[in-house]
Amino acid sequence: MTFTLHDVRSRTYKARDAWWTVFLVDPLAGRLVVTTANRTSITPNQITWGAFVLGLGSAWCFLQAEWPWLVAGAAVYHVSFVLDCMDGKIARLKGTGTILGGWLDYVFDRIRVLACTAALMWGQYRATGQEVYLLLGIAVVFLDMLRYVDALQIAKVRRQMRRTLRHAYEESVSGGAAALPASLLREDLDNDPDEITVRLTHAVDLQQEFRSRFSWYPGMREWLREHRIRTHLVSGIEFQMAVFIVGPLLGAVVPVTIGSAVLLLLFEALIMYKLVLSSRDLNRALASIRSSAEPSASGTPAG
Repeated sequence: MTFTLHDVRSRTYKARDAWWTVFLVDPLAGRLVVTTANRTSITPNQITWGAFVLGLGSAWCFLQAEWPWLVAGAAVYHVSFVLDCMDGKIARLKGTGTILGGWLDYVFDRIRVLACTAALMWGQYRATGQEVYLLLGIAVVFLDMLRYVDALQIAKVRRQMRRTLRHAYEESVSGGAAALPASLLREDLDNDPDEITVRLTHAVDLQQEFRSRFSWYPGMREWLREHRIRTHLVSGIEFQMAVFIVGPLLGAVVPVTIGSAVLLLLFEALIMYKLVLSSRDLNRALASIRSSAEPSASGTPAG
């Protein structure tokens, strides 16, 4: 079977992705996937290993500390990230993804960040004697772990919100005996991962209060959706690219790292704020569902 660029875009691109990936990675990675899938027998796991080796090569360049080596390290890191995006695309395109492959990808990503952080910050400390680089090294590793752990926990909370809402709705239908059709329970995969929408007989919007407080948000979100960009504009990917590519290229590791760290924390705080407001929307939706079921439970027809 011969794969086309259209196949890659329609079958492997995420509905919403980081803006760095959308604009600076996918245009190259998509074309490389077409060539790799059609002309070679390279497996996703082999590409994962290649990305990991290049990541270590980037760390070695950073350790040299001089600006030309920083530029080389930034370039190699970007190529490593392109390969890191390719392995998943080829796995989805050919249907060859494995649990081991997903585990390797995640673990190698974390090791790459750790190695590049240690090399970049230690190299700069050794060259300048400024202890701020050591502090920044600790901060980068901490924030990278925080973002990925936080993402897992936030996803868990969102799933629990959906389950709670569905369960309450099911209980309200025929005293809980009837189940909702699967088509009404299916998640809309085109939704932004930072949004919470549950489809019952209608869409229950758990971002209603947030939207009402920030009237400009829906318009911005629609523009981002049209360009396949998620609303979490500074997350783990953008943070890594700022630290390991933008900072070294500009010869401004300290200000870029600090600035990207502040933006990362700001967006994490925004997600927490949205969750708080979503919990209020959830409570109102649950109250509405339960109140509408009370007449039926007492034997009086609802409505």
